[in-house]
Order: sequence, then structure tokens, then C-alpha cells
Amino acid sequence: MTTLARPRRAPRRKSVLEKLVLAALDEMKAANVKLLDVRELTDIADAMIVASGTSDRHVRAIAQRVLEKAREAGLRPLGVEGQRDGEWVLVDLQDVLLHVMLPRVREFYSIEQLWEAPSGPARRASSTPPRRRASPRAATH
Repeated sequence: MTTLARPRRAPRRKSVLEKLVLAALDEMKAANVKLLDVRELTDIADAMIVASGTSDRHVRAIAQRVLEKAREAGLRPLGVEGQRDGEWVLVDLQDVLLHVMLPRVREFYSIEQLWEAPSGPARRASSTPPRRRASPRAATH
């Protein structure tokens, strides 16, 4: 009897841009850095990196350093949001989205859980709307 082995996905290699961002995060002492492969979940980016800063000033400094490193490498960010407040800064580097957040903001939004690939089979949403419950008034008449 022959059993077929399930083909294994090759481990994904980090892109040059991902390495650049991760190096800048390490240099700035970002905490709890997590790299998410979102290629199979969305077309807007290949990777999402989530990191924490210890204060609003630290969050802004981390994001600023990543922007500096990207510009030095000849990359132009598509956009930056949240630098003024510094609780959550989003840096869009085209193929990589970077979220730098305060720990309490990161815990509240749980962004990693939204973007992690499901471990089991995907559930399909039902195409039929939920059934309406009969009103008590209709039951008495």
C-alpha cells in the first residue's frame, strides 16, 4: 500500500524589504515583533509586521527610523498614518505593512489574530440570511 505524502510548503524567505524593516525595528529596540505572511489572505501586501513601542515617543521614533532606512534604500513609502498621536503608527511600504503600537492598543485591537491564517479548514459563510423569529403577537392570532 502506498501512501501519498502531503506536499510541504517551502519555508518562506524574507524579502530584502522585510529584512530592512526587521533590522530597523531591532536597532530601535521594538518589542514583540511579529512577521505575518498575508500573501494568501490579501492582495494589498505580502507581509505585515506588527511591533510594540514602550511609549508614544518610542512608537514614533521606531516608525521614523523605518522610514529613514527605507528612503536610504531608495524606497518610497505609500503612506504613513498615526505619527501625530503615536499610539499606533501604520507605515505602508507597498509589499510590507508595518504597524507599530503601544502594548495596550495592540492588545485591544488584536490585529495579529485578524490576519493570521486559520489553522483548520476555512468555514464558508452561509449564503442564506438568518431565519426571522416569529413574533409573539403572530403566535396568538
